[in-house]
Amino acid sequence: MARIVIDAGHGGAEPGAVYNGRKEKDDTLALALKIGEILTANGVDVVYTRTEDFYQTPFQKATIGNQEEGDIFLSIHRNSSPMPNQYSGAETLVYENSGIKRELGENINSELEKAGFRNLGIKERPDLVVLKRTRMPAVLVEAGFINTDADNRTFDENFEETAAAVANGVLMTLRDNGMLDGTNQNGQYAVQTGAFRNKSNAEKMVQRLVVDGFSPYLDEREGLFRVLNGQFSTVDEAASLEQKLRRAGYATVIVSRS
Repeated sequence: MARIVIDAGHGGAEPGAVYNGRKEKDDTLALALKIGEILTANGVDVVYTRTEDFYQTPFQKATIGNQEEGDIFLSIHRNSSPMPNQYSGAETLVYENSGIKRELGENINSELEKAGFRNLGIKERPDLVVLKRTRMPAVLVEAGFINTDADNRTFDENFEETAAAVANGVLMTLRDNGMLDGTNQNGQYAVQTGAFRNKSNAEKMVQRLVVDGFSPYLDEREGLFRVLNGQFSTVDEAASLEQKLRRAGYATVIVSRS
């Protein structure tokens, strides 16, 4: 089973970037937990550097990744600029732009673009401890600029899609590199087009999908209403429907129904 170490940037007394009372440490924790939820549902072993609001040094974060022997280290951040609304978009940072790190960064960026962010590409940052000191492929995801209003709207209004985008980028990379089993032995795969705390919002998406010619259904789990499409025994079988849903304009991620 593939193991992913997810790091929610900053924390505790170190809030990260702050804009109009909004703190990077809060956005990164919420997004990291949601990404982990999706990856776990897809048979990935997830380890978090933090699940609450406390501070760790970058070296401590990298050490956790190494001690847990993760296959990938995924650090979640929000970007910032000298002036508000100066820049917009999402990017990934890597120690060097090569190998699995490059593939992972490209996959995540491409998926985040579908979720509504401008694709700013991959940048090398060999000076960052969480990229330099980790012994596995590592990327740092900048999920939009926290001091850009348009990026915050995308982050908030497309939060589920943003989390699914990062998770999907990870899953694509794992599958392409033979690090994730493509067969679900305990259940079936489906294509998720949304996950909501509010059932009425989930039902609205179901209605929209029906109008577009699909056959969605709701799956309630731990207070979350997932809008699912199809039932498949392998990822490859689910991929065909996923492509159709994406062409219809839906943000998608392949999930386990087990």
